[in-house]
Amino acid sequence: MANTIGSGRFTYETVEGWAEIPPGYEFPDASGVTVDSQDNVYILNRGAHPVIVLDKNGKFLRSWGEGEFDARAHGIHCSPDDFIWTVNDNQHCIKKYTPEGKLVLTVGIEGEAAEKWSGKPFNRPTNMAISPNTGDVYITDGYGNSRVHRYTAEGKHVVSWGAPGVDPGEFQVPHNVVIDADENVYITDRENYRLQVFDSNGGLKNIWQNIYRPQAMCMDKEGIIYVGEMLMDTELTDYPMVGHRLNAYSRDGTRLARVGDAMIGDGPTQFIAPHGFGVDSQGNLYVGEVSYTVYGRRMDPPQTFRCFRKLRRV
Repeated sequence: MANTIGSGRFTYETVEGWAEIPPGYEFPDASGVTVDSQDNVYILNRGAHPVIVLDKNGKFLRSWGEGEFDARAHGIHCSPDDFIWTVNDNQHCIKKYTPEGKLVLTVGIEGEAAEKWSGKPFNRPTNMAISPNTGDVYITDGYGNSRVHRYTAEGKHVVSWGAPGVDPGEFQVPHNVVIDADENVYITDRENYRLQVFDSNGGLKNIWQNIYRPQAMCMDKEGIIYVGEMLMDTELTDYPMVGHRLNAYSRDGTRLARVGDAMIGDGPTQFIAPHGFGVDSQGNLYVGEVSYTVYGRRMDPPQTFRCFRKLRRV
């Protein structure tokens, strides 16, 4: 089929028209996607309706966050107890919501940035994840720091690690994080083209190399970790086989699959800038892209591209 990508157990079909959203709603730069225990899908985007919630069949349930996010809505994560956590890097804080959008906790002080590169929380954080065992919160403090912070579920600081650089344990834009059942902490180290694995206190355990600008990431119920590669430098977008693809890894860092066309685009088998992944109980993937921010707005005239899709596992 023309819209089927991948191979073996990692074969997917782009489901065109799956998201049934009200007239006037859209997904301009879907920067984050997460899935709750009922397979409801939460899409964080940079439009008028920042969090759009769909059921497992793509039916619109609700939206929330109107007026609470600016153009830098950046990450979203559903905790094991179905609370929804969001990151907006310009707000310098992390927020916890009910599934209906009621704010219940803020980690950090909204609008107050720590001194840049100080290592203190937060200066333009990028994403966060919740430990499935302890409920602790792990935050990648990525654009104005090169740091990872761990907090308790109640918002008390526990430990931080990392510094700017290219050596093991250092970061250039720690961009995303997942936590497995053994408390291993996986961090996409985007501008170092690698993923680093730590224990819960920041002890380095492994480094996965040769991942082009990794930023999107999620983990399925089997422990498979999905990592998205961002597009090439905009001067080199016709360079094949580098960036704009999805990868599946085992927890030891073995690449199991690489999914997506060699060339950039928004066709059924192509990607531009995967920025947020979600995965449901059936292994279907939901892909959010920031295609306008990193690509379309630089074109003459500016163009919009697909920014959200469902990839149904075949």
